[in-house]
Amino acid sequence: MNRNSGFVIGAVLIAIGVLFMLSNFGYVNFSFNYLWPMALLIPGIYMHFAFFTGIDKNPGILVPAGILTTYGGLFLVNVLFGWQLMGSLWPFFILGVAIGLFELYLFGNRDKGLLIPVAILGAVGFTALSGPVIQDLKKYATAVILIIVGVSVILNSRNKK
Repeated sequence: MNRNSGFVIGAVLIAIGVLFMLSNFGYVNFSFNYLWPMALLIPGIYMHFAFFTGIDKNPGILVPAGILTTYGGLFLVNVLFGWQLMGSLWPFFILGVAIGLFELYLFGNRDKGLLIPVAILGAVGFTALSGPVIQDLKKYATAVILIIVGVSVILNSRNKK
């Protein structure tokens, strides 16, 4: 661990400690329930930062970075907006691996063999993700079509008078 990463980790720990202390005194409403996804998100973001700034020049770090960032973001969305979303967002578990491998392809040595699992995992993930989205779009599209037809019927009946 170099000096800069030690400073960043120390500063993050201090900030979290201050938030817990302020929560204990009742100044802020802060709970570990909102914090735990950061245990995945922060290392993922740090690994991206380390690669793109040259701290770690090994492109292999991008695979866990992509997976951790995707999963951390997924869990954070669910913590903030409700776990009922997991019924629709579970394909991000598959897409996280595809994202990590695709980053390795893009910023690594462009090994074309990586595109096979990326394409398979990406297709499965996006297909599974699009299922509920398409169902929601059908539901809303039906409502919108009924509203438009209703408005046009009203407007046509007014024009005939």
